[in-house]
Amino acid sequence: MRVAIVGAGYAGMAAASELAARGHAVTVFEASRTLGGRARRLEIEGERLDNGQHILIGAYAELLRLMRLVGADPRALIERRPLELHYPGRMRLSAPRLPAPLHLATALLTARGLPLGARLGAVGFMRAMKRRGFLLEQDMTFAELMRRQRQHEAAVRYLWQPLCLAALNTPPGEASAQVFLNVLRDSLAAARDASDLLLPRVDYSALFPEPAERFVRASGGEVRRGAPIRAIARDGGGFRLEGDPGGGRYTHAVAAVAPSQLARLAAGLPELRPVLDEVARLDHQPILTAYLGYAQPLRLPGAMVGCGGTADFLFQRGERIVAAVASARGPHLELPRAALVSRIHEEICGIAGPAPPPAWSRVIVEKRATFACRPDTRRPSVATPLANVFLCGDYVASDYPATLEAAVRSGVECARLISPPAGRRPA
Repeated sequence: MRVAIVGAGYAGMAAASELAARGHAVTVFEASRTLGGRARRLEIEGERLDNGQHILIGAYAELLRLMRLVGADPRALIERRPLELHYPGRMRLSAPRLPAPLHLATALLTARGLPLGARLGAVGFMRAMKRRGFLLEQDMTFAELMRRQRQHEAAVRYLWQPLCLAALNTPPGEASAQVFLNVLRDSLAAARDASDLLLPRVDYSALFPEPAERFVRASGGEVRRGAPIRAIARDGGGFRLEGDPGGGRYTHAVAAVAPSQLARLAAGLPELRPVLDEVARLDHQPILTAYLGYAQPLRLPGAMVGCGGTADFLFQRGERIVAAVASARGPHLELPRAALVSRIHEEICGIAGPAPPPAWSRVIVEKRATFACRPDTRRPSVATPLANVFLCGDYVASDYPATLEAAVRSGVECARLISPPAGRRPA
């Protein structure tokens, strides 16, 4: 068995790591010189930062397991903190270190800045969803779910809506309520540490993809950086890759690329036409990340704080750097760069106190950061109609929205379909 994986993001490296652990020959091709896909390292003003901020939580069990598998100790690379949602001067919710579900009930009932009715309503909402098993008879939008459950405006604005935007990256009036409930089920409503906030101490390339690369190579596989693949082509009972300098023949091919790249990669495989049509129907949402670097130290009141203005969240990145994130489509995307940075700076000063304008700034817009997670959105499966060709990425069918956990889960599922655990056979 020789497996070619095109794409060295979190999904591709998850598949490669799982297959390498099973003793299979794996070759990973990555067009970029940097691993990680849409969660990768960037060098900005001499600092190792990322192309965007990704929120990690304790419920990301597969990502944490894979990190341990490849020798990337989460205890060393990640700082774990109890859940906290903090909108300075407006709302603060903190989960105490109590057994579940007491930690959540206490956090909701003691949230500062929320009226009593909002707190009681939030507790009632979680209880009602738990009785239903977090399942809806029919999917609807997040906004409609909030209306039907009569959630207080303050709870929606400072609690549920920020969680929805952070997880689904889709406007509340369009976002899938069922997928939102799936996230709540596995985080707030699960074990106490499932809702923990995980803060990486390293960049996202160093967090998992690079340790995975070392693991794959130590297991006899290859990871070829700077090796763009133009297409996957049939070759008898196997496959060849256009652009593979080695011209190798593979028994299995895995497309671990962004949805926008899939049509080009699989253009010569007519069996995949229905899948390509399904992927083409997916809409996408952007994520804007703005880094502001200051000449003097500037401290936010937490590593991650809610903003609720031009930026949704602010992240402390070192003593002099703040990362501001604005999810999904919105008027912020129409602002000239200078005006955007100026607004975000004002919002930072409103939270951290007066400060001179930033010494430098960098605005990064991932125009197709995630698929638009709307009610009943159809997503392709990992397995395709063509035997031994697979897809993996954060957009394939799963309970989760487009997150790093969804990406690595797809890679793990791909590996298990290619090489089932002992005693199991593919369905």
